[in-house]
Amino acid sequence: MSVPRKVFFTRGVGIHKDRLASFEAALRAAGIEMFNLVYVSSIFPPKCIEVTRLEGLRNLSPGEIVYAVMARADTNEPNRLVSAAVGLALPKEQDHYGYLSEHHTYGETETQSGEYAEDLAATMLATTLGIEFDPDTAWQEREQIYKASGKIIETSHICQSAKGDVSGKWTTVIAAAVFIME
Repeated sequence: MSVPRKVFFTRGVGIHKDRLASFEAALRAAGIEMFNLVYVSSIFPPKCIEVTRLEGLRNLSPGEIVYAVMARADTNEPNRLVSAAVGLALPKEQDHYGYLSEHHTYGETETQSGEYAEDLAATMLATTLGIEFDPDTAWQEREQIYKASGKIIETSHICQSAKGDVSGKWTTVIAAAVFIME
């Protein structure tokens, strides 16, 4: 059974005249360009522990197939704001899975995009745990309800935003949760 035991979070921005090269530059800035990345969905495995980016990278080898939850956005419009975020919500019960969410958008600040991704992850987890809430209330209010339930102990996010290059080169932003299989 292949269940990740560790995860690290990373982000990056890349700028280049070619769209693909801009993405490569963002991967390089995030430190994950040397892996064969396989995108996976939103489940944070039970008992998976977060490690630093540096520690995580020490556990991986160039060319390795690596699973990641990744958000990506790009633009070649000068000064257009792009943002990519991954949100995390962890349950109190360590044997229960948590959630990761990807959010990629235009025109949102890093704070707005990051909080939205965090909200998405927490809301998905809350629904699986049976926490009652009004989905129309503001994130900050729901965050308090989720944590007061005693069922969700942590929510967080990682986000990268950037304004499109003024000369019209491609600007790519990424945020990722990178799994280590050990």
